[in-house]
Amino acid sequence: MDFQLWVMTLSSSDNSKRVAVGAIKSLFSFTKQLGVVSANLGILVKSPKAKNRLAERILTQEEVQLLINSTTNGRDKQSLLAARDRTIIRLLYFAGLRVSELCGLKWRDLKSRGDGGQITVFGKGEKTRTVLVGAGIWREINSLKGDAKHDAPVFVSAKGGHLCRSMVFHIVKNAANRAGIEGNVSPHWLRHSHTSHSLDRGAPIHLLQKTLGHSSVAITEMYLHARPTDSSALYLPDDDE
Repeated sequence: MDFQLWVMTLSSSDNSKRVAVGAIKSLFSFTKQLGVVSANLGILVKSPKAKNRLAERILTQEEVQLLINSTTNGRDKQSLLAARDRTIIRLLYFAGLRVSELCGLKWRDLKSRGDGGQITVFGKGEKTRTVLVGAGIWREINSLKGDAKHDAPVFVSAKGGHLCRSMVFHIVKNAANRAGIEGNVSPHWLRHSHTSHSLDRGAPIHLLQKTLGHSSVAITEMYLHARPTDSSALYLPDDDE
């Protein structure tokens, strides 16, 4: 089949190959829907598998702290922005939020619960979930409220609306650069780190699935493979020890 031969000639990265093959497969599917072809031959060709790089996107707890410490608090306008940025980074990590979920938060979504609080999140797949946070991050979030109305955004843009996703990516990337952390660090790395660190500290996997809004526990289980706690390699003698 010409399609299979074409795939074999691709010499780009696995990621680029998957994008190219996916585009052609979508074209076959679309032409079948239109009736242009009688059969979707694209289903016979498998997309190249890419290396799972999840482990590379999990920060250590020390790196998360460096990221947080790369912002400072203060009283002038610039320091207020720094305090906002610090709160954003801490909330992405401690609540395990997706960047779109963080940007969409309004003050009405936040409720006190004892010393801490609860955050109602409207997430992926148009599903709503509730995330509990501790006293420290709860105080920090509420320190940003001032006289904001019940329906106002928690994180406000320069124009008074919700902070945009690209700005949050910019905030996290700049913090990573200041902290000296290598890699294309993004807000989602903090969500990955939340999951891995919670598992390390004994959080039940079904609780993590619920907190993060994963559609299946199998998605949460991927973190167990990305950061295993044991390996047969550790049972072999190492002459350099």
